[in-house]
Amino acid sequence: MDTPARTPRVLVLGLDPYRVPGPWDPKPVADGIEAGRSRFTAHGVAAEFCLVGLDGSDDIPAVITAALQARPWDCVVIGGGVRNQLDLFERVVNLVHRHAPGAAIAFNTTPTDTFEAAARWVQLPG
Repeated sequence: MDTPARTPRVLVLGLDPYRVPGPWDPKPVADGIEAGRSRFTAHGVAAEFCLVGLDGSDDIPAVITAALQARPWDCVVIGGGVRNQLDLFERVVNLVHRHAPGAAIAFNTTPTDTFEAAARWVQLPG
């Protein structure tokens, strides 16, 4: 009897658009994140999203470390909002390296193509 393949575990790290200060409309980004999340659901992958705020409401290293330590991850996708903040990006990459050393690291180009970013590095169903 064949054992079904385990669905890879994917963690998505990014910014909560509603907690990024500035005069801008966070809704289009939030909608994109939800569209990206729905791609995982549509393919039967229960990806977890860890979205942090830049408004001072999060201890970002602690929140990301807790998410990384929650379980073994096969792939960690780092979102563009994080990559646009060089200091934060460096800290996040080093946290992933330290706490999920066996995980592939992927980068999306938009919130809607997060599934494709993970699929480049791990075999996802569908």
